Amino acid sequence: MINLETPKKFRVLTDQAHLVATEIFRANSRKYDRAEHAYPKELDMLASLMDGMEEAGARGGAGASGVRREASADEGNRNGSNLSTCLGIMELCWGDVGLLLAMPRQGLGNSAIASVANEEQLQRFAGRWAAMAITEPGCGSDSANIRTTAVLDGDHYVLNGEKIYVTSGDRADLVVVWATLDRSKGRAAIKSFVVEKGTPGFELVRLEHKLGIRASDTAAFVLKDCRVPKENLLGDPEVNVEKGFAGVMQTFDNTRPLVASMAIGLTRACLEETWAQLKRVGVEVDYSKPALNQSAAAAALLALEADYEAARLLTLQAAWMADNRKPNSLQASMAKAKAGRTCVDVALKCVEICGAIGYSENDLLEKWARDAKILDIFEGTQQIQLLIVSRRLLGKSSAELK
Repeated sequence: MINLETPKKFRVLTDQAHLVATEIFRANSRKYDRAEHAYPKELDMLASLMDGMEEAGARGGAGASGVRREASADEGNRNGSNLSTCLGIMELCWGDVGLLLAMPRQGLGNSAIASVANEEQLQRFAGRWAAMAITEPGCGSDSANIRTTAVLDGDHYVLNGEKIYVTSGDRADLVVVWATLDRSKGRAAIKSFVVEKGTPGFELVRLEHKLGIRASDTAAFVLKDCRVPKENLLGDPEVNVEKGFAGVMQTFDNTRPLVASMAIGLTRACLEETWAQLKRVGVEVDYSKPALNQSAAAAALLALEADYEAARLLTLQAAWMADNRKPNSLQASMAKAKAGRTCVDVALKCVEICGAIGYSENDLLEKWARDAKILDIFEGTQQIQLLIVSRRLLGKSSAELK
């Protein structure tokens, strides 16, 4: 049974993450929101800290690094790297989501590598910063419709296609590119390939200007006869139609709770700031009274807080299930859908409640409202998550329920 308290062994980790969020992320949040595409130099000092935390046994707990479902001799309940990563991300995104995504060696591509790489690949790519390239101009939320191709030619795969909205694509050392080995075989032929930056035929086209998370670079790439060593294919190179998309989707089962955790951290920041603003003007909340007997502002925040708690518990459940090697595709999508939508709703409502204070650049609520929207979009939009949840609950295939 999952325990709702933060495990004792992770409390040092969450305390350290909160300190980083307070002293570095929150302190530089507005600076790099205004200086879009400028690299946050303050993050360089965190690299050694992250390494030290991993060596201390808190692997993946400091940021958006990879998580892996490891076998364990312990048959009891287990709190591992999935849960520790989620708890760390919640604290760091209380500080700033964009700066979390800009942290060196903590890219979403690292999660892809950790999810499906073999031991040799884990060692070879250790300590490298990896972005993840999935989205294409004609393929957004429907990952199964990927057009980028990979053709085996001797000891290399030749990749051709276009990738957009690649988080940390410019700054990362590696990019995990999703491509199809054979479009006629559908989802089962989609594989992920680790492409080294500087590989001939792998061209950075542009950096996007964005509504939020401006501290994080978002890149677009073109692949023209890009030759990638065949040992850089992650997972099984064979196309197994019966297995379908399962191998690739394991990445999402791990990364969607991470994105949900980002939303949880930002939601908490919005709620705490709004509580503080209301307290300054004498609005108090009494948890012993029904919401209808309190001010409209207090009643609204109580409802938002309930949504926040529901999203947080769904996220912890999905991470805990991964740590205990339980199938969590349904829970991962539920957590991502609930947390993403809650974050947007809470951020906008907090701006509304705080009025001019929430709308002004003198406070971070305005920025958080802009940052929130991406958390309802990337790693699968709200609509896609609800579709996945529906398929799982109804026992329908993707062909049966579109």
